[in-house]
Amino acid sequence: MRARSIALAVAAVVALLASQSGSAGPTATGFSARVDNPWFPLKPGTTYVYHGVKDGQPSRDVLTATHQTKTIAGAPCVVVKDLLYLHGRLHERTTDWYTQDRQAGRDGARPGIFMPADPTVGQSGRQEFYIGHAEDHFKVISLHANVQVPYVTSKNALLTEEWTPLEPGVIDHKYYVRGIGNVLERTVKGGDERNTLISVRRGL
Repeated sequence: MRARSIALAVAAVVALLASQSGSAGPTATGFSARVDNPWFPLKPGTTYVYHGVKDGQPSRDVLTATHQTKTIAGAPCVVVKDLLYLHGRLHERTTDWYTQDRQAGRDGARPGIFMPADPTVGQSGRQEFYIGHAEDHFKVISLHANVQVPYVTSKNALLTEEWTPLEPGVIDHKYYVRGIGNVLERTVKGGDERNTLISVRRGL
């Protein structure tokens, strides 16, 4: 269990693994399915479309924050659908659950801080932990990075470095813009993957 005082101080967005079961438990306090973190907002009904390259193939990633909620370990979470297409064919379909604040995991999978609300340079942490499946880490590199994608241009983007011991030698950079979220992801070491935000359809 992540310390409550730390989580509340950063108003963390906690990502739950899609592999976790969703049985209801005692109602958790201090959680909300309303994820309004300015660096990673998930307004229900909003769809993000990314174009890029994955495994050497042209990709399209469609991420939708749904109007659905699900209770995970007693905490209300917004349900996020993620569809990955390679060469125009559906390659991967995943479901993730996000809640704003702290939370414990299930089946040995533990959530982590996906995006602090008030990031600082040098801040780092574990984003999720499901041994052998998802062990992502992040570190804040800059709060004033330049980024230009088809959807937006900014000189004040949040830049993070991300890695996992499951893929040693691979390092990704991700750029986030306040009020939008993730706008660019690219591999800077150990690969050539890239994901660029093309469009955003706002939820109602």
